[in-house]
Amino acid sequence: MQRFLSAAALGCLAIVQTAIMSSAAGQSALPRAELRSGPVSTVVTSLPPTPPGRSTILGGKIGLVDSVRDELTLAVYGQRSTRIFFDERTLVYRNGVRTSLRDMRPNDRASIQTVLDGTNVFAVSVHMLSASPEGEYQGRVLSYNPQTTELSLGQASSRVPITLRVPSAASIVRTGQTQSSSASSGTSDLVKGSLVSVSFKSGDKGQAIATRVSILAAPGDTFVFTGDLSSLDMHKGLLELTDPRDDKSYEVTFDSARLPATFRLHDGDHVRVSATFDGARYVAHDIAVD
Repeated sequence: MQRFLSAAALGCLAIVQTAIMSSAAGQSALPRAELRSGPVSTVVTSLPPTPPGRSTILGGKIGLVDSVRDELTLAVYGQRSTRIFFDERTLVYRNGVRTSLRDMRPNDRASIQTVLDGTNVFAVSVHMLSASPEGEYQGRVLSYNPQTTELSLGQASSRVPITLRVPSAASIVRTGQTQSSSASSGTSDLVKGSLVSVSFKSGDKGQAIATRVSILAAPGDTFVFTGDLSSLDMHKGLLELTDPRDDKSYEVTFDSARLPATFRLHDGDHVRVSATFDGARYVAHDIAVD
C-alpha cells in the first residue's frame, strides 16, 4: 500500500504545503497531498483507487493512532486488537459529519469499514460515534454455546474469530433463496458451518451483543443459482457465476464425472445450477445451460 504522511496543524491555522519525501540515498521524490483549511482535508493529487474486494465492518474502540505510519489499532469486540492502515483515501466521520484524519483519537468508539489490501487491513471509512457503535459481521459459525449464548464466528480472511452473545431478544431469520428462507429459524440453525450475517451493538462491558442474525446458508440447504459463468476450472472442478437476482457471485464445486454436461461449458454461458451447501462450499448436483 502506498503510504502518505499527514501535515500538522498549529492552533486554528491550517497550513497548505507541498512536502517532498526523499531518502538519504537520494531516491526520487514523491509529491505529497495538499491540505486545505477547514475540518476536512481535501486531496488534490492523484491517488490510487480504493482496494477492491468485499468490505467488512468492524466495531470497537480506537487504541493507538500513528499518523507517521498511517495506522491505528482497534479493540474489536470479542477479539484481539486489529491493526488497520489508513491514508488520504480514508473517509472520516464523527456523528455523521465529515471530518479529518487528525480527528481520530484514542478511546473513540468507532465503526470502521475495512477491505483487504494485499495482506493489510485498510480503512475505507471511519465512523466515530458518541454513543456505542453498531456493526455487522459476516462469517461461518465455528461454535455456539446455548448455555452461555456465545456465538463464535470466523472468516477465511482472518485467523482470529469473533465472539458475540446472542440474547433471547435477538432476531434470528433465514434470508436468501426460497429453499432456505421458507424454513423456520432459531438457535438450532447456529450449527458449525452455517454462513451467517450478524448485526450487533456494544454491551455495557464492551462485548458484542447480536441484535439480528441472518442465516444465509445452513449445512444441507439447497439452492438454485442462475447467471453467466465468469470463470470455469475443469481441473479443480470449480465454477463461478453471478446471479442477477441478488447481484452476488457464487463459487460452486462440481464433479465432472457425475455431471458430463460440464465438458460443454464455456466462460460466458448462461447456466442454471442446483447445489447443496455442505457447511464449507456449494456442491453442484445438476448443471444446465439455458
